[in-house]
Amino acid sequence: MSKTDLPILEQRRIEANIIKPIYDEMVAEIGAERAKSILKNAIVKNAISHGKAYAETQEEDTSLLSFHALLPQWMANGALEIDILQENKNNVDYNVTRCRFAEMYTEMGLGEIGHILSCSRDGTFCTGYDPKIKLNRSQTIMEGASHCDFRYRYSPNKD
Repeated sequence: MSKTDLPILEQRRIEANIIKPIYDEMVAEIGAERAKSILKNAIVKNAISHGKAYAETQEEDTSLLSFHALLPQWMANGALEIDILQENKNNVDYNVTRCRFAEMYTEMGLGEIGHILSCSRDGTFCTGYDPKIKLNRSQTIMEGASHCDFRYRYSPNKD
């Protein structure tokens, strides 16, 4: 896995176009729940690898702030609209108020698995990037909430 400079929204669109027929075939063969489970496991493993690839490009040690500095790639082309609530070396809190990822997956007929294709990556991507970074999120637009509540914490003790 290597880091890409492609806007993440475009990367996810390309991936979704490849995943959709595979997912549809898996559903036909083994059922929706098993297909979702397999897909989620693969996506989580990929997100950890992707996070590690991003960390390897850092010139200095990884940190919560260096991680947060990657956010513009996810926001490129208006993919996310956010309200920053807090940003320091131990806490980064923001709300996503518009998510074009959710809109895109719905338009592609993938709304039922959009949370697997994108949202499930968020916490595991940061783990791959730096295991001391943890994400707490209680809701997502993808699953019907008014906003996504991203709450990142940096813990030097990896707890």
